Amino acid sequence: MSTRQQVLALYLATSALDSDVVGRSVHGGTGRTSPTTGDSDEPPYRSGAHALEDGWRLFQATQLIPPYPGREYDVSFLSHEFFFEKLVELDAA
Repeated sequence: MSTRQQVLALYLATSALDSDVVGRSVHGGTGRTSPTTGDSDEPPYRSGAHALEDGWRLFQATQLIPPYPGREYDVSFLSHEFFFEKLVELDAA
């Protein structure tokens, strides 16, 4: 058996871990996952807190930076990004 890391990136509606997921991506070294959003329109979890309850470990959250004055309504990247990891065992077969 060997251990591989899976990474789950969740983009939340706010900086709170219990806010709704608005975007996501899954990456893994297992060969069973890909950096896509999956086949479903539904995210794998409703919130970051639900991912924690399922055994994912939070290892990074974006820094909260207030917008520059006059730029509060500019469209940009999703700012509430959280990265989670899970270690999974693979059969040697």
